[in-house]
Amino acid sequence: MHYLSGFQRDLLYVIGGYDRPSGQQVKDELEQYYDTEINHGRLYPNLDTLVNKDLVEKGQLDRRTNYYALTERGEEAMRKRREWEAQYFSFQ
Repeated sequence: MHYLSGFQRDLLYVIGGYDRPSGQQVKDELEQYYDTEINHGRLYPNLDTLVNKDLVEKGQLDRRTNYYALTERGEEAMRKRREWEAQYFSFQ
């Protein structure tokens, strides 16, 4: 995951925390976390990058709404990232 931006990693965390969230749900969650508006021109190209890297699956919920879900590769990347983080941070 070293090849991803911090924003892209945050997208993975949010997507992994939900069951097939829409782009709008991901946007809302990140806006709350960042305490600032995230425009579509930033969100969707980054989601597409994660899809193109086979870290995220994109599908249709309905005619107007897509969902996003971690792929097996995305889950493995997140697992490895958490293991790497754990060697430096121990919260008890």
